[in-house]
Amino acid sequence: MFLAGNMAAELFSEHARQPYRPLADRMRPQSLADFIGQEHIIADGKTLTQAIENQNLHSMVFWGPPGTGKTTLAKIIAKSVQAHFINLSAVLSGVKDIREAIAQARQWQVQGELTILFVDEVHRFNKSQQDAFLPHVEDGTIYFIGATTENPSFELNNALLSRVKTYVLKALTVDNLKAIILNALNHDELLKQSRLEIDEDSLTLLAQVADGDARRALNFLEIACDLAEPSSDDSGDREKRVINQKIIEDITSQTLRRFDKGGDLFYEQISALHKSVRGSNPDASLYWFCRMIDGGCDPLYIARRVVRMASEDIGNADPRGLQLALNAWQTFERLGSPEGELAIAQAIVYLACAAKSNAVYMAYNQALADARQSASLDVPEHLRNAPTQFMKELGYGKDYRYAHDEEDAFAAGEAYFPDAMAEKQYYQPVERGLEIKIKEKLDHLRTLNSASAKQPEK
Repeated sequence: MFLAGNMAAELFSEHARQPYRPLADRMRPQSLADFIGQEHIIADGKTLTQAIENQNLHSMVFWGPPGTGKTTLAKIIAKSVQAHFINLSAVLSGVKDIREAIAQARQWQVQGELTILFVDEVHRFNKSQQDAFLPHVEDGTIYFIGATTENPSFELNNALLSRVKTYVLKALTVDNLKAIILNALNHDELLKQSRLEIDEDSLTLLAQVADGDARRALNFLEIACDLAEPSSDDSGDREKRVINQKIIEDITSQTLRRFDKGGDLFYEQISALHKSVRGSNPDASLYWFCRMIDGGCDPLYIARRVVRMASEDIGNADPRGLQLALNAWQTFERLGSPEGELAIAQAIVYLACAAKSNAVYMAYNQALADARQSASLDVPEHLRNAPTQFMKELGYGKDYRYAHDEEDAFAAGEAYFPDAMAEKQYYQPVERGLEIKIKEKLDHLRTLNSASAKQPEK
């Protein structure tokens, strides 16, 4: 059993007079030494740790799930480098608030003092709002720290991204969360006075249902503490109160459905869904889809993943799959829940039963790798457009063969890759579904190309 302190249960008067602060706020770490988790970015020798220790600050973006320490890290950084901390929420703030923050930062800059401007949910700012930070980051008026739960590559301007370093925060592990819970029980003054106990199984369960989120874990713990029952052990100590599994299950009854007996996490379930579709098992696909819906997953997230499955695993073997997946996405947006889930289920079953091909997926990855390695190769002159006389005199478009003027609308032997690059065959259709016909056509065209190459020049 884990015992939280041994102080009397009576509240001190100074605590009673203070405004209420949630447990998650009371337990917010004040230094890196107190911070639990995210060792991949704050361990000894890591870039962020060195920057803080050497007082060598830089602008940055923290990207990660809720409750993983984004705001806390920003505050620790500000405290460590003795900088002023301005906190803006992109949900509640606008350009006016940004201007006021910048004006305040300028005053501190004149006094030789640093300012960290922290923007929570920065992805909610539009392009013009994000652009408003740029000149002030460049001239040193502020150090910018943004926090986002969305992929910065998609949600933040390239101009802003180029001026910051992005740190990826991960969902906290069960061990991380157990440490956070025990730390609260043993060090929070209000909880210590309640003389709380929690057994190992209940502690593990509470950490599991928190789903990688420290804030959620502490919120659940705070509720559980209010419901804790007087101890009934043989010690005769009636002042102790116990948090048991029944209490955890009662306060997290809906959340518990997100986990099976082995504690599967959300990302494991979407992986199981994807692999079941790829494996042509419609029944297992439906099961994992329903598990995720029952666990509270956003159906639109699943709809987006289903579109990806249609492109990655079905491809041109059955192009109707992609259209059906897109239709299911749109249908859900129009119908909402719970009616819209049926359309997503229909798409999932169709994709699971459809012919499979990852030929386009593989071809794309190979072509992308070559494109990155040969980005400086010129476009062949015969493929260049020549809208002006000058460009025609340079030879642009010369000797280009217009396919529609050729027999069967195919210019046999025509070259389309850069001159310095050999012909490639990225796309290899499989012998399934529509790609059987596609493969036959491509084989025929390649035969024509080979025959054309063997003909002597006239």
